[in-house]
Amino acid sequence: MSRKIGYRRVSSAEQNLERQEIGYCDRVFEEKLSGSSLNRPALEKMLEFLWEGDEVHVWSIDRLARSMSDLLHIVQEIRNAGASLYFISENLNFSVKSDEDDAAAVLQMHLLGAFAEFERSIIRKRQREGIERAKAAGKYKGRAPSVSRQDVQRRLELRLPVSQIAREMKISRSTVYAIAKELKFTMRPGMQPPEGT
Repeated sequence: MSRKIGYRRVSSAEQNLERQEIGYCDRVFEEKLSGSSLNRPALEKMLEFLWEGDEVHVWSIDRLARSMSDLLHIVQEIRNAGASLYFISENLNFSVKSDEDDAAAVLQMHLLGAFAEFERSIIRKRQREGIERAKAAGKYKGRAPSVSRQDVQRRLELRLPVSQIAREMKISRSTVYAIAKELKFTMRPGMQPPEGT
């Protein structure tokens, strides 16, 4: 009896895997990381787990591969293991038969994979253009600061030593001084940075 093996992936920890409905599978391999990542442990484990006759179920092509060449390589590995592959959204099935028997499915996969790659490149281009326009208009702020200014300010107001603030916040002392300057915080004697810094 063949086993149904599921693979699902989202690009970040905040995203939800449940929308990729493959809970009916006998075993599901999951990961939360970008498709562009070269290191995909769950995918590698799934490929090693496959037996002859297994059916691999994936929600959509873009959840499995990061590029057209990557997609073709993974599909071939699945078929080499004697397993078949089913993309749910595209309703596309790859059996363990020869490429001649699967010619229509192979052509469809090439077209869909190429369109997905093209769409990703357009999205990246639009993002870059949007950032350039925002920069030109003086509206681009870049990434949100990773250090909480409020937490640093609270500690400064408690007159904690700079070295203690840096240690507690896991930041450098120069960062504490820079934030104090940014907040226009008047530092008491002994809290000032050494000369030349």
